[in-house]
Amino acid sequence: MADQSQLFPGKQFISTVLGALETKTVMSGALIRIYLMRAAMAGTIIGVMYLTYYTVLAAFDGIARGELVGVGHMVGAVVFGFALVFIYYSKSELLTSNMMIVTVGAYYRSAAWWRLLRILVFCYAGNIIGGLFVALMVRLSTLGGGEVGAQMSEAVDHKLAYLGESFAGWGDLFVRAIFCNFMINLAMLLVYNGLIKSDVGKMLVMIASVFVFGFVGFEHSVANTVLFMIVGLQQSLDIGLVLGNLGIVLLGNYVGGGLLIGFYYAYANDDRRFHRD
Repeated sequence: MADQSQLFPGKQFISTVLGALETKTVMSGALIRIYLMRAAMAGTIIGVMYLTYYTVLAAFDGIARGELVGVGHMVGAVVFGFALVFIYYSKSELLTSNMMIVTVGAYYRSAAWWRLLRILVFCYAGNIIGGLFVALMVRLSTLGGGEVGAQMSEAVDHKLAYLGESFAGWGDLFVRAIFCNFMINLAMLLVYNGLIKSDVGKMLVMIASVFVFGFVGFEHSVANTVLFMIVGLQQSLDIGLVLGNLGIVLLGNYVGGGLLIGFYYAYANDDRRFHRD
């Protein structure tokens, strides 16, 4: 008798689709809230990536006019993407990804609130110490001189300018911080959920997420902290504006990574209410 898989090669596809349909039918009925949450997340991802798409188009439009700065931004964002890879595989600790982890822990009450807060405080303190070390090394060398220093100084001016634009600027900064850690922790979600098996796949996800936030212009609290220290040791900065920037970005990062990813997936995957007597 002929091999059924050869006669009907699409049966696996049909079986998978019908199984998915059954799941979606149940979710859109008994689990409507979670189904809406999943659909909302898909819309959010589409929106952020479509924004990235048009940002890339704008960069290439500039290239067509002879402006190569867009190429620099794209290449720089890809290079910066390796930072998350190095952090993950060196077992280092980053504040923004820990925002997701402690929020999941808080939802499931896996540790006392003060222990969870301690993780964030000490993690940020450690991130600052590491950044200060780099800033001091840059200050004692010529690494931050010339065009490199000019680029960093210009970036600091841009980041602090948000604070001088009243509520509109603060809101802009806050939104950019939300989307930044949304992307970072979306990558960590894909890494932690076990569906990506290969190290290459994990690395590509992490690089892609950082590329989006770096290229589009989202705001990362730890990256900003380190940049402010590097430039602050080279020239004077308005401490009030620096602290204002970091306060808004820290809050936005928590909303993006802690709530939109951490709390969202903790709630959406909480099956305890279905096992109650």
